[in-house]
Amino acid sequence: MSFPEVLANATPIDGGFRVTVPSDWHQGRTAYGGISTALALTAAMRAGGADLPPLRSAQLSMIAPLYGEVEAQARVLRQGKNATWVSAEITGEQGLGLAANFVFMGPVESTLTIHGLVPPSDLIPVEDAAEFKFHEHSPIFLKTHFEVRHGLPRRTEKRPEICWWVRARERSGLDPMVELLLVADATPPGAGPLMAPSVPVSTMQWQVNLLTPLPQTRDGWWLLRSTGDHAERGCTSQDETIWNADGEAMLAGMQSIALFG
Repeated sequence: MSFPEVLANATPIDGGFRVTVPSDWHQGRTAYGGISTALALTAAMRAGGADLPPLRSAQLSMIAPLYGEVEAQARVLRQGKNATWVSAEITGEQGLGLAANFVFMGPVESTLTIHGLVPPSDLIPVEDAAEFKFHEHSPIFLKTHFEVRHGLPRRTEKRPEICWWVRARERSGLDPMVELLLVADATPPGAGPLMAPSVPVSTMQWQVNLLTPLPQTRDGWWLLRSTGDHAERGCTSQDETIWNADGEAMLAGMQSIALFG
């Protein structure tokens, strides 16, 4: 079942909706972080109403496994002149699984412009990129719901970096922000190339900043780059950037990830 189909089968409840997360959206013993985040954002946007400005930032806590039937609920925390804060929660069989805070903000006048996030210099254009070959340890959600291509040439040395072109197989009717966050967590940890592929991992905290009020790309392709900056005693910190197919920065983020091996 595609993500648009998951949303189409939602049942309204007080403050949100109830959906069933199919097993082919799982990552290990929980739902893939991108689908949980996209569900939370959908609930937040519905709570904010038709006049809600664009999403500009989000903080997400991945608290407990989510699978099967879950409930996504949201409420407006504050509505200011330019910005609106909305909190969202997703609960499942084990209680609270995800807690999120979203900031929606309209444009304001500013004299400052900085465009410092540029794609890697040796980037392979999506049209020339080779398909990623899935293996036995590839998560089922990735193999089922996404197309993946290599964004960088093969290197002889291993680096704490992953750079992929990623596209959702079915994205019709999705809000552009929801589509972007659905895709945004598709890569393994940046430190992944330095670990055995069977090592379990789990995101604890995720911060994302949207760099544009309207993310757009060509043919659904997004360039995802994750770099592991530090790893010690089972925790790793990584930076993330997403560009569109024309090299324009769309999202900057940071994750704290638990490594169980």
